[in-house]
Amino acid sequence: MPNEADLLQEIDALEEKLAAARASITRRFIGQEQVVDLTLAALLCGGHGLLIGLPGLGKTRLVETLSTVMGLKGQRIQFTPDLMPADILGSEVLETDSDGRRRFRFIPGPVFCQLLMADEINRASPRTQSALLQAMQERQVTVAGQDRPLSPPFHVLATQNPIEQEGTYPLPEAQLDRFLVRIDVGYPDRDTERAILLATTGAEEAAAHQVFTPDELIAAQRLLRRMPVGERVMELILDLVRAFRPDDPTAAPMVRESVAWGPGPRAAQALMLTVRARAMLDGRLAPDADDVAALAQPVLSHRMALSFAARAGGGSLERLIADTTARVTRTEAAA
Repeated sequence: MPNEADLLQEIDALEEKLAAARASITRRFIGQEQVVDLTLAALLCGGHGLLIGLPGLGKTRLVETLSTVMGLKGQRIQFTPDLMPADILGSEVLETDSDGRRRFRFIPGPVFCQLLMADEINRASPRTQSALLQAMQERQVTVAGQDRPLSPPFHVLATQNPIEQEGTYPLPEAQLDRFLVRIDVGYPDRDTERAILLATTGAEEAAAHQVFTPDELIAAQRLLRRMPVGERVMELILDLVRAFRPDDPTAAPMVRESVAWGPGPRAAQALMLTVRARAMLDGRLAPDADDVAALAQPVLSHRMALSFAARAGGGSLERLIADTTARVTRTEAAA
């Protein structure tokens, strides 16, 4: 087992590379530092991200830039209602050899990559969306009865338009749970939009450069799992996740009345990983309570739902998460 000095040295070296990666990304994806950090955190944790935002906010540009900076082989799938599972996974075709013998040959689909961009994922049918479930969870796909592993690292960054709901299929809860974080991409502020205009409408645009290799990203993912998490932070994660389950005795009356179903153990696992990533991106050796509070929305918002009565009464899931997180954090701090 490496000692604490070795761990500190490895984390310091990784922090330098992460700083270089962030600088390269923000040259092309201007502003939105929280979006960049959440997306990097998803990759550092070995997970997947769901980017939700209006068209034209740079989601595709961000994923393309990440592919270059992290040295990952990227593929893009534009999800449409007529997209079929074979268009994602690949299929077998019958070929005739030169000697006249026939055999099946597998033609890999775009899922056989390292960074898959699933653009407007909610526009495809549930049958097609389900083609990604096995890949996201098990890092392999089954085609014609044969398991075919995906080369590590493998990450899915999916985009979703929150306003165009006609002709779309909401993602099932099981698939939403496979996304480590939900990343909301909002409008830039005025100064950021001015910088975007100057940077993207001239004769030349800034180019991203590679900082990581796939092997270095895998090593960073292993290093992140060796970062220490204090007992108080772990207890706070458990308290927070359980506080959103309406049938849990620790849940507040507001949660019991408003929440239809709460987050499962995978939410606690996601928080344990992402708080480490946030601490690493901030140059700290271990996460604290502020990291848990900051990541409550992106980790929990897609893993729970309001009841029909709460929605009819104008309830807000975001406000509920913020209020409950503040209450749990205050209680933990006072203990």
